[in-house]
Amino acid sequence: MNIQPYEAMAKLDLPEDERRELHNRAEALLKTFSALESVDTDDVTPLTTPLEVENVLREDTAAKLITREALLANAPEQYDGYFQVPKTLD
Repeated sequence: MNIQPYEAMAKLDLPEDERRELHNRAEALLKTFSALESVDTDDVTPLTTPLEVENVLREDTAAKLITREALLANAPEQYDGYFQVPKTLD
């Protein structure tokens, strides 16, 4: 593994001994995970989570709980069935 392109992407300028140490660590990490390449995953269904999760939310149904008039009853100012607020931008 040539570490120099990655060093440039991270905008690092490492001394040669640190570059060599980083190279050795990266190689060891890749060697550790290379064992996974031999695992047969052809008939394995991909998981999004290892937990068996079920949606526990209620069904989303539309319901009219309050009328527009009741909502606007306590509004300090209203215009044409909407809240009227002070102008904030010029």
